[in-house]
Amino acid sequence: MNIREAKTEIKHTIELYLEKDKSGEYIIPIVRQRPIFLIGAPGIGKTAIMEQIAAEMDIALVSYSMTHHTRQSAIGLPYLTEKEYAGRKCTVSEYTMSEIIASIYEVMEKSGRSEGILFLDEINCVSETLAPSMLLFLQYKRFGNEQVPQGWVIVTAGNPPQYNKSVKEFDVVTLDRLKYMTVEENYHVWKQYASSASLHPAILAFLDLNETCFYQISTTIEGKQYITARGWEDLSAALRGYENHNFEVTSALIMQYITVPDVARRFAAFYSLFQKYRNNYAIEDILAGKPQADAVQKAKDASFDERISVISLFRDLLCERFRDCILDEEILQKTVKILRKIKKNASDDTLLSMISGNIEEISCAIHQREEAGNLDREQKSIDTGCILLLSEYTESISKINKNKFKSIQTDFAKRTKAHESQIDAAASCLANTFRFIRECWNNGQEMVLFVTELTMNLYATGFISRWGSDDYYQYNKELLVYDQEHSLKQEIEALING
Repeated sequence: MNIREAKTEIKHTIELYLEKDKSGEYIIPIVRQRPIFLIGAPGIGKTAIMEQIAAEMDIALVSYSMTHHTRQSAIGLPYLTEKEYAGRKCTVSEYTMSEIIASIYEVMEKSGRSEGILFLDEINCVSETLAPSMLLFLQYKRFGNEQVPQGWVIVTAGNPPQYNKSVKEFDVVTLDRLKYMTVEENYHVWKQYASSASLHPAILAFLDLNETCFYQISTTIEGKQYITARGWEDLSAALRGYENHNFEVTSALIMQYITVPDVARRFAAFYSLFQKYRNNYAIEDILAGKPQADAVQKAKDASFDERISVISLFRDLLCERFRDCILDEEILQKTVKILRKIKKNASDDTLLSMISGNIEEISCAIHQREEAGNLDREQKSIDTGCILLLSEYTESISKINKNKFKSIQTDFAKRTKAHESQIDAAASCLANTFRFIRECWNNGQEMVLFVTELTMNLYATGFISRWGSDDYYQYNKELLVYDQEHSLKQEIEALING
């Protein structure tokens, strides 16, 4: 299966394992809750999907790499204690709490989450001293004297032996206690994630043309050579940073992430051309509906590789605008719900303390999700944006004596108008891009590619589902787009007039 299918299967498994009957007992008994064993090549995204699952299900996540654990650190240290058996006092050995089990209890206490995922990576690389204890752990969820708390699902992962010399192949007795999943690399699945994660457009354009360069691991006379999904993602972050600081991007930099020399050289050459296209076409001018005089003819005469690069540049800049619109929308909606709740009970004397209380509540929720290990970047941006906006209101109303809520309403209405203008500007950029592509390439394969790029990006589909695009609908009849049940405008009108 690919990594997206694995993510779906793991979510379904966790939902089943955490399901309880009317008496509060787990429908699938603990002893039958086989730990998941996710095996796949390095850098394929096994750890990343665990973070995504925890965030989407709002459960805690504790991650450990088993490569450094010994029997003592995983099970606990032995100590002597006095006990009485059949009227006779005896000295017996017990164990301190496992470091891993202790970490779970600590996260539960700090995050307020009683359910979660214990993710043990490199499980097939455990030390010789720990290996005999793994059967007990896998079947009965125990390390030493302590059991993994109820409500915690065990997910393990490892690399196949050809990628890691430390791997020990599990025997049938061990495998028979695991829910075994094999994950294989798949560029098209990864690209959907990469597009929404705003990976550098040069990387996606290059891989669209050179799909075999997405993932490679080989052994040569010069040593190991490898290209992984993690490598491309890390290279993307480096490229963005280098461009922001106007540092020179060299082949040496690329080879720090892409260690197959031929692919690194090819990407370096492609990146240079890509930067040339970025400058030659003045993409921002095209989005603004004011393409340079020779831009259309230049696009008509371009090679297919060049056309793909231009479309990737369009997608990158458009989706950046779409993301800003969606996040701002979420911030305003979250804030307006808080303000509507406050309005019912607040007076000029209590308004400041009530807003401050909500700020503290959101800050606490952020902290708890960080402690739980399930706070994704988008949610943190929304919550932080809401805190900043509410903080501005606490500062502004502290300077006036009356009509405090009215001043907030007035300011919020202005922000809403600015947000609507932001949406209109992004929609206009999208329409201008469609117009340019039609003028240059009619309704050919370039248009199909552009619409496909939009369909694969969560921010693009999110923007279009909220605010529409006649051009997109014209070229993609299959996507079902739903209207929002309650628009932000209606929320604001209710706040102002209610």
